[in-house]
Amino acid sequence: MRNFVVTIDGKSYSVGVEEVGAGESTVVSKPAPVAEAPKAAPKAAVDGEKVLSPFPGLIKNLLVADGSAVKKDQPIMVLEAMKMDNEITAPCDGKVTFGVAKGANVETNAVLAVIS
Repeated sequence: MRNFVVTIDGKSYSVGVEEVGAGESTVVSKPAPVAEAPKAAPKAAVDGEKVLSPFPGLIKNLLVADGSAVKKDQPIMVLEAMKMDNEITAPCDGKVTFGVAKGANVETNAVLAVIS
């Protein structure tokens, strides 16, 4: 057994890994095909109030059409993070222009939409 020290987010962990002997065979399976990533929607306009992602996640659904008029606190999309659906709401009244598409993965503070 070989021991390693792994540091994740500044915290160190001691990990033991068992060695595979020379006489043993290892079976490597063919990797599963990778689905093509969804195409991103056109970038949102710069004018207006930006709607930023509060955390990394997957855009599960867009609840209104691009260019629709929305009211303050109206849900405009669903962001899935850690198997939980989170509604993202409009911060103000206006017209929504999405900066992401359904199925896109986003990082924290990514521009999801602009309300103008």
